[in-house]
Amino acid sequence: MKKSVIAGAVALAAVSAMLLSGCSTTAAGANRACIILPDADSGTRWEPGDRPALEKALTAAGFEADIQNAQNDTSKYATIGDQMLTKGCGVMMLVDLQGAGAAVAAKATKQGIPVIAYDRPITGADYYVSFDNTRVGEMEGQTVLDGLKANGVDPKSASIVYSSGDPADGNAKMVLDGALSVLDAAGAHAAFTMAGTWDGPTAGTEFEQAYTKLNGKIDAVLAPNDNNAANIIAILSKNGKTVPVSGQDASVAGLQNVLLGTQTATVYKPFKTEAAAASDLAIKLLKGEKPTVSKKLADGTPFMALDPILIKAADVHTVVEAGDAKASDICTTDVAAACAKYGVK
Repeated sequence: MKKSVIAGAVALAAVSAMLLSGCSTTAAGANRACIILPDADSGTRWEPGDRPALEKALTAAGFEADIQNAQNDTSKYATIGDQMLTKGCGVMMLVDLQGAGAAVAAKATKQGIPVIAYDRPITGADYYVSFDNTRVGEMEGQTVLDGLKANGVDPKSASIVYSSGDPADGNAKMVLDGALSVLDAAGAHAAFTMAGTWDGPTAGTEFEQAYTKLNGKIDAVLAPNDNNAANIIAILSKNGKTVPVSGQDASVAGLQNVLLGTQTATVYKPFKTEAAAASDLAIKLLKGEKPTVSKKLADGTPFMALDPILIKAADVHTVVEAGDAKASDICTTDVAAACAKYGVK
C-alpha cells in the first residue's frame, strides 16, 4: 500500500514537473514571434530585405523576433520548426518552402499557436499575408497584350510562349490564373507551354527548347518573374530577337531589362509594405487580439491582400526613390543612357 502511495506521488510529481515545464516554455515564448525564411540565395529578398524589416517592427513593439533561414532545405525547415516550437512561440510566421510549411503549421496549431503564412499560402495557416497574386498575373497578362499591340500583332494569331512559376508554390497558380484570365479574354493562346519553375537557368533551357520547336517564330513570352525573364531574354538576344516579355519582382536585372526595352514591364511588390502588414498582424496576435480580414482564399483562409504596382521604363525611378533598388546597381555602363533618359538617379 505504501509503495502504491509513493509510486502515485512520484508519478504525480513527474506530471506536475512536465506541466510546469510546458507552462514555462509557453510563457517564455509568449512574447516571441517565430519566423522561418525559405532561402538565402544570392539576389533574393529575404535576408537583405524582409529579415531586418520584420525584426525592426517586432522589436520596436517590445517583442522578440526569432528569425531563421532554411537555406532552401526542407529537412532543415522542419528541424527549425521543431526547435522553435520546443523553445516556445507566441505566433509563427512562415514562408513556405516546397510544402514544408504545412507540417510546421499543423504542429503549431496543435499547440494553440496562431500561424501567419507570409508571401506564400500554406494549408492550415490562420492568416495569409501577400500581394494580390491574381492581380499580379492580370498585370503580367496585360503586359503581354500591350506589347503585342505596340508591335501591331493580333493576340488571337500571336505565337506566345507561356511560362509559370513552380507548381509547388501556391502563388504560382494564382499568378497564372490571373494572367490567363486576361489572355483568354483577348483570344490569345499558347503556342508552347513551358514547365513551371522559379529557377532562372531551368527556364532558359526550357525556353531554348520552345524557341527551337517554334523555329524562332515567337511574338511574346508570358514569363512569371524577372529571374525567368532574364534567362529567356538571354536566349532571345542570342538569336537577335526582341519580343514583349512580362515579369515580376522589380529586381535589379528586371529593372535593367525594362529600361533597355528587352522586358516590357515588371510588377513591383514593395517588401517593406508586406513586412509592415505581416508585422502589424503578428503584433496584434501577440497581444492576444483577434484581427479581422475581409478577403479570403478559396479554402477560407483570411487573406490580407496587398496591391502590386506595374513598372514600365518611365516608372523605374519610383522603385529607386522608394529605396528598394539603387541607381548605382541599375545604371551600369550598358544601362547608363537609358537611366539618363528615364530619370533614374
